Amino acid sequence: MTQEQLRLAAANAGRAPWKKFGPYLTERQWGTVREDYSAEGNAWDYITHDMARSKAYRWGEEGIGGISDDRQLLCFAVALWNGKDEMLKERLFGLTNGQGNHGEDVKEQYYYLDSTPTHSYMRMLYKYPQRKFPYGKLVRENGRRTRLEPEYELLDTGIFDQSRYFDVYVEYAKAGPEDVLIKLTVHNRGPKKASVQLLPQLWFRNTWSWDGKSTRPSMRESQPGAVHAQHPELGHYHLYCEPHGTAEPPRLLFCENDTNGARLYNLPAEGRHFKDGINDYVVNGAAAAINDEQAGTKVAAQYQLTVPAGEARTVRLRLSQPWQDAPFHDFDHQFYLRQTEADEFYNCLQEGLPADPDVRNVQRQAFAGMLWSKQFYYYDVNQWLKGDPAMSKAPASRRAGRNSTWHHLYNADIISMPDKWEYPWYAAWDLAFHCIPLAMVDTEFAKQQLRLFTQDRYMHPNGQLPAYEWNFSDVNPPVHAWATWRVYQMDKKLHHGLGDTVFLEAMFHKLALNFAWWVNRKDKSERNIFEGGFLGLDNIGVFDRSAPLPTGGFIEQSDGTSWMAMFALNMMRMAMELAKANRVYQEMAGKFFEHFLYIADAMTRGGDGQFNLWDEEDGFYYDVLHTPDGVRTKLKVRSIVGLIPLFAVEVVEQDILDALPEFTARATWLIRHRPHLAQLVSRWQEPGKGARHLLGLLRRPRLKKLLTRMLDETEFLSDYGIRAMSRYHLEHPYVYSTPETDFTVQYVPGEAESSMFGGNSNWRGPIWMPINFLIIESLQRYYFYYGDNFKIEYPTGSGKLLNLQQVAEALAGRLTKLLLKDETGRRPAFGNDERLQTDPHFQDNLLFHEYFHGDAGHGLGASHQTGWTGLVVRLLQLSGQ
Repeated sequence: MTQEQLRLAAANAGRAPWKKFGPYLTERQWGTVREDYSAEGNAWDYITHDMARSKAYRWGEEGIGGISDDRQLLCFAVALWNGKDEMLKERLFGLTNGQGNHGEDVKEQYYYLDSTPTHSYMRMLYKYPQRKFPYGKLVRENGRRTRLEPEYELLDTGIFDQSRYFDVYVEYAKAGPEDVLIKLTVHNRGPKKASVQLLPQLWFRNTWSWDGKSTRPSMRESQPGAVHAQHPELGHYHLYCEPHGTAEPPRLLFCENDTNGARLYNLPAEGRHFKDGINDYVVNGAAAAINDEQAGTKVAAQYQLTVPAGEARTVRLRLSQPWQDAPFHDFDHQFYLRQTEADEFYNCLQEGLPADPDVRNVQRQAFAGMLWSKQFYYYDVNQWLKGDPAMSKAPASRRAGRNSTWHHLYNADIISMPDKWEYPWYAAWDLAFHCIPLAMVDTEFAKQQLRLFTQDRYMHPNGQLPAYEWNFSDVNPPVHAWATWRVYQMDKKLHHGLGDTVFLEAMFHKLALNFAWWVNRKDKSERNIFEGGFLGLDNIGVFDRSAPLPTGGFIEQSDGTSWMAMFALNMMRMAMELAKANRVYQEMAGKFFEHFLYIADAMTRGGDGQFNLWDEEDGFYYDVLHTPDGVRTKLKVRSIVGLIPLFAVEVVEQDILDALPEFTARATWLIRHRPHLAQLVSRWQEPGKGARHLLGLLRRPRLKKLLTRMLDETEFLSDYGIRAMSRYHLEHPYVYSTPETDFTVQYVPGEAESSMFGGNSNWRGPIWMPINFLIIESLQRYYFYYGDNFKIEYPTGSGKLLNLQQVAEALAGRLTKLLLKDETGRRPAFGNDERLQTDPHFQDNLLFHEYFHGDAGHGLGASHQTGWTGLVVRLLQLSGQ
């Protein structure tokens, strides 16, 4: 085992708290639902970016390149001032949902470059302009642009022209579990020398203002350049700040992490040293804003650096629980050890990858983004609904408003986030996808993440999983069972065939409750056809499926029903695994086997055989609209809604069936006594390659028809993967007409032109990594059954026949091509931006976007969504094999 693997094993076994400190600080706490105490529930306006420097948060903290302990009591992050900005750069700037022409969007340049799973070594890069940051210009120009124009980004402002910026590298290395070495390196990329103030900050999260009882912690200068931080729960810590350029240590600037009520609300100034005190002292010269008694709950070390053109300056700090007599004597040696051990860990992990350094760099940065996106997420909904005793009473509208039925929900955990600026809150189906790449580096953390969402303080008493902070009651696709089974398999392989059945069994029982919720709540007609609402697919269809339909009635959803078929097969397979040791689970496996059969029957034979979800003429699955007058209409939009039936597929070995006689007998009885069901699913009775049995929604003829359309380059197949909508709809929009209006769906390869959902969400043509990943996995499972006996044209019309494993590998290659350099050295994800493509200080720093342009492949949506786009680490492994 590598040294990092040994640390990870010790942390996961509870022998040493190597994970106690990590990147658990979010990048945006302002504009979140948790911090919104308005009567109307307008989170974006209740605390704005401008207010954030003066407002003490209730539920969390934010910073640039920051770390904290695992309860976010003690926080550290970097602040900067170039001498020109109107405020310190303490937090990342971005547009709110109403300001951006395509919704909320961070307007900064930063990159996660490296991290080990215990965070024993971490590295990130923030690019800070030397000229005045163009806050107003970004707001004005994006406000002027329409939805038909691209977003106006920071690079577009010209602020980085002539390379007049600083590259600020933030690095951490742990000398011990609670002994963190910090290295801050400022590179001047510009043509002339430039000055910058570097202000590393340490502070306590405000836990004392809300109940009127909690003890205020304290920080105090213990000696020149050193801070003693004392917390009643956390204990004692010391921050050491090394002198730079002179023998004198940096000046320490103290204030309190308290709201400046005078600035924000015109309240009487109670006390002097508020959260914005350091900002006011440095930027405005307000000497009274900081505490000259050198004490408080927030402190910054003031380094004034002048960096010649092309050179760099480094500042070293140490945050340690034990007192250090000589904090910097072994600093460089310890830092070197952690860096080399990180290299050793990833060299071991990447043994199966090609030797191409670009491939390895992309995968390592993707892992870095996954690991940097772990956040302490704190939200007690019951307390939030009531309001805090020491604060003003919560508005009455809150009791019937957002999340008001989730009183039980109490989150105070380290959770994998989709993006710590644009989505600084968990999303249930995003997290399920996160767990696949996370399991490659830390299976225990992946399992813990899945367990969290089925705990009583997360899962609703009715069995629903919380969707996301803006509305926990929204419905995400049920992919938790799939993720559970996949992580179990990965963990079992890692432990040489010994599976964690305790984890699997616990998850199975909780997921059975969630399955029952779906059956009871989302199958209104009790015919095994499911609705489900928008299911994460904003802007994909004719109507907003999470709202009442303008036509009235309801939609039978191809995707909702297919997700449930997949869910049933996942549960069946988990029960079969558990039945090896406990025969009781054979009956449960039979139950889910039967449920899958009835869903398959409903999808194919529903609607009296006339309006089922499969369309034989088109060879595709569609949603069916039922209007109150009894009319049924197939909504013939060719989108991933019709491809999701591919995901409901499972292959079972004959020896597993031989070991489960009760399950096999039940399955045989169903096939014999319900022959119409046997005809609807793929080859359960006929063993395929290696005496395997296949369960899937698609029999061979339908599979071929669906894949023929999916692999057509004039429809779904892009140079960079499978589009979310067929390109056919570019020239042939789908129109559903009512007496009042026409509803039109047209292929859009890039940013959303529809404002149906707001934000930057758009499934009308772009390439989404998670859907492509599930397509690839499904093709592999079909190949596992058919082998070389099933071949398909790839691409459609090319005359080139490939087996399904070869198609899966080809699709993986198209997806990884998004981020890898091509033969000319350009990355499709960078688009036409020459700075990103050719500048040596940009071209190898990766962004992992939420989705990608359906034709050209450039990155769109959230720019640091290393969540589900992090699945590329697995695809690189597949293409390498």
